[in-house]
Formats: sequence, C-alpha cells, structure tokens
Amino acid sequence: MAANDYYSHSQYAANPYHDHEYSNAPLPPIPQNAHSPYNSNYQSPYSHPQYASSSNGKLGGRDPSDPFDDENSIPLSGRQAKHASATTLDPILPHEQDDPFVRDADPRRKRRKAKKEGFLRDGCWVVYFLTVVQIGVFVGEIIKNAILTNTPIEIHPSFNPMIGPSPYVLINMGARYPPCMHSIPNVQNSSIPISWPCPAATSLTGADVQCTLSQLCGLGGVSLPELGSDMTSSPTPNQWYRFIIPIFLHAGLIHIGFNLLLQLTLGRDIEKLIGSVRFAIVYFASGIFGFVLGGNFAATGIASCGCSGSLFGILAITLIDLLYTWKERKGPLKDLLFIVLDVAIAFVLGLLPGLDNFSHIGGFLMGLVLGVCILRSPAAISRRTTDYSPAPPHTSPSSSAPGTDLKTFIKSPLSFFKNRRGAWWAWWLVRAAALVGVLIGFILLIENFYAWPRTTCSWCKYLSCLPVTVDGQDWCEVGNLNITTTENQTPNPSRRDVLGGMEQLGMASLGGGLGTW
Repeated sequence: MAANDYYSHSQYAANPYHDHEYSNAPLPPIPQNAHSPYNSNYQSPYSHPQYASSSNGKLGGRDPSDPFDDENSIPLSGRQAKHASATTLDPILPHEQDDPFVRDADPRRKRRKAKKEGFLRDGCWVVYFLTVVQIGVFVGEIIKNAILTNTPIEIHPSFNPMIGPSPYVLINMGARYPPCMHSIPNVQNSSIPISWPCPAATSLTGADVQCTLSQLCGLGGVSLPELGSDMTSSPTPNQWYRFIIPIFLHAGLIHIGFNLLLQLTLGRDIEKLIGSVRFAIVYFASGIFGFVLGGNFAATGIASCGCSGSLFGILAITLIDLLYTWKERKGPLKDLLFIVLDVAIAFVLGLLPGLDNFSHIGGFLMGLVLGVCILRSPAAISRRTTDYSPAPPHTSPSSSAPGTDLKTFIKSPLSFFKNRRGAWWAWWLVRAAALVGVLIGFILLIENFYAWPRTTCSWCKYLSCLPVTVDGQDWCEVGNLNITTTENQTPNPSRRDVLGGMEQLGMASLGGGLGTW
C-alpha cells in the first residue's frame, strides 16, 4: 500500500484531532514480501535475473527493496541517489577482492592503470629508444675507458670535468674527428711518419703517443697514402659515418644528463605533436647537419660528440609551434622567454675555447627549415575562402592526427587544393624553397668537406669563439691541429708527432664534446 493511499483511507483523515487532543496515527505494518530485507528468506534484488541487465538494479525505475517506491509514490526532487561505495571505496568483502569489475571501479586503480598505459602507449617510442641506446653507449664508453686506462673516467693526462671518458677513447669509438674523415694538411702529404696518441693514453710522452692514425681512429682503421704524397693522392681517410655515430656518444655524465633531461621532456612533447616518423627525421637531420657544418668550419683538432645538435632542431620546432599557436596559448610570452633563454645560454657557452658551436647553429637552422616544412600552416594562412573542409564530419582539421592531410590528399587531391587562398599558395612556395635550399646547402657542405682546396671562411670562426687572449693563448686558436717535428725523439729522431697539437686537442676534444652539449 502506498503512503498516499494509506492516509487517504485512514479514520483520522476526516477528523485528525480527537477530543481536541492530538493523537499519533499508528505506523503502517511493515510489508512482509519476498524481497523485504527483514524476511529470513531475503534475497538481494540485485541478484535477481530480471535485474542482471540493469545498470542500477531497478526495474522500470523502481527499487524493489523500497516499499514506498512505486508508481503512486510522491516524487521527491531533493532525493539523492544511493551511495555506491564500491565505486569510491576499496572493496572490503573477501569475494569483492577478486572481482575485476570492482577493482576497475576503484578510482585509485584507474589512475594507476591510466598512468601505466600512458607511459607505454603515448606513442613516443623514438624518444625512448634513442634514450635507451644512448645510455647503453655511454655505459660502453665507461667500460672501455676502464679497460684501456684502468679508470672509468679520465684522470690523466687531465681530469674530465664532465666526468667521462678520455677524448682519445671517444675518438676511437666514433666521435667526429676530421683527421679520421678526410685529408688534413701536413698529415696527408707528410714525408715522414706521424705519431699519434693511443686510445689508452694517460700521458703525452713515451709509448702513449706512438700509435698510428689508424689505431687512434679505430672502427676498422683508415687508409693513408704513401709518404711524400700530395693532398689529392689516394687513398684518404673516409670514415663518413662519424657524422652519425657522435649523436649517440657523450663526453661525460653531466653531458648526457642534461641532454637526456631535455630529450625526455621537450623531445617527448614534440614527438607527440608531429608524430614519430617526422620526429625521427628532424632529430637525425638536425644532428647530422650540425656535425657537417662543424666539420667545415670548426677547428681541425676538435673531436665533437653529443646529441645537442639534434636537440637544437627540436628547440627550433618548439619555437615555430609557439609562433603558430601564439593566440591560443595562455602564457605565450613566458614560453618564448624560456626558449630564447635556453638557446642564448647554449650559444654563449659555445663561444668558450675549444667548444664546437657550429653543431648548435647547424642543428637549429635545420630544425627551423624542417619545422616550416612539416608543421601545419598557421591558421591565418590555411583558412579557406569558404567554410568548405575536406575533413570527415565531426572532425576538425586542426585536431586531426598527424598525416590526416596526406590521407586526405591521396583520397581527394582536388579537394585538398579547393578554395585555397593566395597566401596559402605563397606559403607553400616558401616551404618548398626552404626545403630545396637546405638540401642544396647540405650537398655543398659535404662536397666542400671532401674537396681540396676547401672553401674557408675567415670570420666564421668567431661564431664559435671569442677573440680573447688569456695567458698568451688565443681562444680562437684552441683546437687547431698543430703538427711539429721533434729532433730528439727515439727511436726515430726524424719522426713527426702531434704532441703540440694534441696537448690542445686534449682540451679541445673534451670541449668538442661539450660543444654539442
């Protein structure tokens, strides 16, 4: 019996006050039905088969366990839904511990599961793969330095402030070192043998500097022409892969620590933005172009390594994306100041003696060009003359995944170009010209690197050094490979060595590693 039916038929309905005194009406009897929780044969309504498919355990919006909940009950607008403890609290009953549905309902478990899936499925596999490989290579550097010099980090002939291996070990493992890659004056055309520091060198005297260039370079060695040849004679050193391998090498723990910190934060965000394939293209193209530019204009005695050329390309992508989405950002000025400050600090540090700033410059320039080419056009330029859009219904082109434009172009080329404005066509010409220009520049730099005589730039060195003299040493001369002839050296008194050059190289090689930092 519903509540309104009871009170409408009660004897107190017509005369609620008897003898001018208030009398409480007797309470209605408690229904004794099969679904009552007071019945000894009670069964939960939620376990009944007819409620198995219901999300709230009710039939037709009713709760069978509530005797006052029927079609005649008065709706209460303030009535709150029953509290489902299983969705907000940890299960407390033994049988609930093994219920997968109850476990998934726990928000704390949901957060842990989402966090785990987000780390594994965020699509940043290129960043993670590169990081694992670089860490593995650095461990190999430490092990090899320990085997050759009996210490995991360089202590002699000088201490490595980056807390890492000797520069000679880095050269032996593939750092960009011009004498191992092309002909060098006074090396290619030398008339007497030249002594080079050995990979295991801990001093610059005696047997530690009695190795050949092939032994120092490693990786299968290099071929040199006969003594007394000229600069155009064959064969010549040609370890061209030293433009690629140095991306995975680092000068020390501090060096790799800073690089990987930036790579796992900024690099991860950029890979999410542009996709893994395009991220890999930008990463390797920027790193290689930086090493090629440094190979043409940096000092010949600098052994350079590190992935900061690649990271500068990523910084350039970040800058372009910021400019494209300036009006959509909450604090664009703060983001711009962060990028500018980061780039400025790295460029200023690259002016210190022995550092290869060209790797930074080359990586940043390549990143700018590729960013213009692969990022979507700014909204002000890509807007069409009408509201026509080739994107599928309920999908905005700006929010589509990377590659949507390419798929749309393949399916409907005419639709891709339909209703485009003149500014869009002009911007595409700029993008095409930039891509062609950087490809031509890359080819010319490679050709100049292997040609003789090489085209040089008298003022370019000031992009990587300051014209300052300290203790009689010109900073812009640090890192140049100077080959001298010793008269009292045994067993061959006429044998040339590179002690003078490698004394500077000992600092310049390390600085070169820092230069790509």
